[in-house]
Amino acid sequence: MKRHFNKISICLLLSVLFSAESCKDFGDLNESPNASASPVTSALLTGAEVYLGSGNSMTVNYAFDVRFLNEGAMYVQYTSQTQYPDESQYSVTARGWSQYFAGPLEDLHKIIEYNTDETKKNQPTVTSGGSNANQLAVARILKAYYFAQLTDMWGDVPYKEALAGMVTPKYDTQKDIYTDLLKELKEAIGQFDGGAAVKGDILFEGDPVKWKRFANSFRMILALRLSKRDGEIGNLGKTAFAEALASPAGLIDQNSENAFMPWPGGSYKNPWYQMYDGRTDYAISATLADTLKKYGDPRVSVYGEPHSGVVKGVPYGLTRELLITWSANNPDASKIGPDITDEKAPDYIITAAQILLSRAEAAQLGWTAENAQQLYNDAIKASWEQWGVFDQTAYDGYIADAKVSFAGGEVLRKIGTQKWIALYPNSWQGWAEWRRMGWPFIKPTAHAVNVSKQIPRRYGYPTNEITLNKANYGEAVSRMQGGDTHDGRVWWDKQ
Repeated sequence: MKRHFNKISICLLLSVLFSAESCKDFGDLNESPNASASPVTSALLTGAEVYLGSGNSMTVNYAFDVRFLNEGAMYVQYTSQTQYPDESQYSVTARGWSQYFAGPLEDLHKIIEYNTDETKKNQPTVTSGGSNANQLAVARILKAYYFAQLTDMWGDVPYKEALAGMVTPKYDTQKDIYTDLLKELKEAIGQFDGGAAVKGDILFEGDPVKWKRFANSFRMILALRLSKRDGEIGNLGKTAFAEALASPAGLIDQNSENAFMPWPGGSYKNPWYQMYDGRTDYAISATLADTLKKYGDPRVSVYGEPHSGVVKGVPYGLTRELLITWSANNPDASKIGPDITDEKAPDYIITAAQILLSRAEAAQLGWTAENAQQLYNDAIKASWEQWGVFDQTAYDGYIADAKVSFAGGEVLRKIGTQKWIALYPNSWQGWAEWRRMGWPFIKPTAHAVNVSKQIPRRYGYPTNEITLNKANYGEAVSRMQGGDTHDGRVWWDKQ
C-alpha cells in the first residue's frame, strides 16, 4: 500500500500537535523511530498505541479530522452535532484509510519484520524493546485490532498484500480476514515467552497477563461478530468463542481489568476533550438521553453533563437552521459528560460489561452453556460500577423492570440495547454491534441527504482507489451487498 501514502511519522505528527516538553509523558516520541537504519522498536510500539481509543481509532489525528473520531457515534445516535450537522445527515460518502496503513499498521509491520529477520532481530535497537517473542505477540494483537477496524468499517480491504509494498494490492474478503484475525489472536497469546517485557507499551506497561486477557476478550468480540454467518463457515465463530472462554489466559470480566488508554493530560489529552477545546460542536443525543431517562438509568447523569440535575440531549440530525433555532431556545442543552471528556478521563477500549454482555448473547444463542440471565445482570451491574452510579436498591428495581428484565422475553433485543448503552461512547464498537444485532431500533434522521435516507452501514472506499487500484477495487465492489455505497453491507452484516 505504500504507493498510496506519503507517510508522516507518528513522531513528526506529535511534534506538530504537542510540545516537546510533554513528550516525556508517553516516552521520547520526539526522536523518529524510523530515523536510523534500524528503527527503535519500542518507539514504534508507542507510536502505534497512541492511535488507540474509544472512537473509530486514529484518535491522535483529531487536529486534522475530529469528525472521524465521532462519526460512528453519530450513526448510532450516541451524539448529536450542535452546529454543522453534515455527518448526522449522512452526507459523507467515502473515507480515506491512509491513517491506518501509513500509521500504526506500518509501525507494527516493522516491529514484526525486525523481530523475525535473522539479520536484524539481535540489533540493540530491537532487543532493547523486549524479547523477540513478546514484541511479536503484542504487535500481532495490535495489528489484528487495527485490521478489524478497517474491515468492519469498509468491508473487503487489502490485507495480505497491504503492507508488502504492492503497488496494487488485492482486496481480501472479510471472511478470509476474520478467519486470519482469529488465528493471529490465538497464536499471539501462545507466543509470549516469559522473556524481557516489551518496552514502549503505554497500554499495559509490558504486562503479558493483561495482553493475553485483552487478546482473548477481543477474540470473543470478533467471534460473535460472525453470528449471522457462522452456520455458513463451519461454526468458526462459535468455536473461537468457546476456546477464548475456556482459555487459562483469562478474560476482561471485572472492572479492575478494563482496557483503557491512560491519557496523562497536558499535551496528551483524551481526544474527547479536544472536541470541546474552545468549541461545542457535539452533545449527547436526545435519542440516548431520553432512552436512559425512560429506563430510569443513572448512567444518564454521567453520559451527559447535567444542568440543575437534568440531562437534556440535543435532537439528532436536525438541519443547521433547525439546530440554530433549537439551540437558541435551549441554552441548557447537555454536552457529553466530564467523566468522558476530561483531559485525563480513561478512554475505554474493552470493558467487563462488554464482555459479560457478549457472553450473555453467546449463551442465549446456544454457543455456550453459561447462564445468560446471570451474565446479563452482572453486565449491567459492572457498567453501573464502571461509571460510579451503582446503588443496590436502584439496581434491583432496574433489572426487575419489564423494559430491562431478562425474564420478560425479547432477550436479544434487551441484550443489544444494553450493549448499545454500555458501549457509549465507543463509536466503532457501538456502530458495529448495532449493525450486527439491529438493536436498539433507531430511526434515521428525517433530514437525511443521502440517496436512501437510511443510516450508513459502512464507509465508501477511498476515492483514489477507483483510479489507482481499479481492477482490485472493482472486484471487491462486485462482491459487496449493495455496492460501494453507504448502504452497502460488509459481509458479516447479513440481512
